[in-house]
Amino acid sequence: MENGANVSNLYQFAEVELVYKNSVKASERFQIKESQDAYKILMQSWDENKIGFIEQFKILLLDRSNKVLGIYEVCQGGTCGVVVDVKLVFTAALKASAHSIILSHNHPSGNLNASEADRKETTKIKRAGALLDIPVLDHIIVTSDGYYSFVDNDEIF
Repeated sequence: MENGANVSNLYQFAEVELVYKNSVKASERFQIKESQDAYKILMQSWDENKIGFIEQFKILLLDRSNKVLGIYEVCQGGTCGVVVDVKLVFTAALKASAHSIILSHNHPSGNLNASEADRKETTKIKRAGALLDIPVLDHIIVTSDGYYSFVDNDEIF
């Protein structure tokens, strides 16, 4: 039988650290009241050089009052699509202790219509959020010329 000192050196593992740093006071956070508010704040974070070039998927992390805790870029794709890892969406939400989230991605083509793939991805993420008690409040498709809100178009209930 080996002593405890030798056993601890037999296995190697990574240390996991969950960190969320917030330097913005709750009273100074921007509150989302409607889809246009979400679009405005999202456009502040979007790189003008990428919005018409490659697809990006971001989430707005919200507190109980729908005030923005942060924006997280989940992933980048190509010119006509992006693969979203749902685990990364909710890793960020859990790290920030978000009460709810708003999904967002851009269409480099400038097309403001939701595709069937957009609808399926939204449903998938919404179901995952329901299991974690982190509701998906909306999905905003952005372009440099405007936006499409799933809520405003009765596609999220």
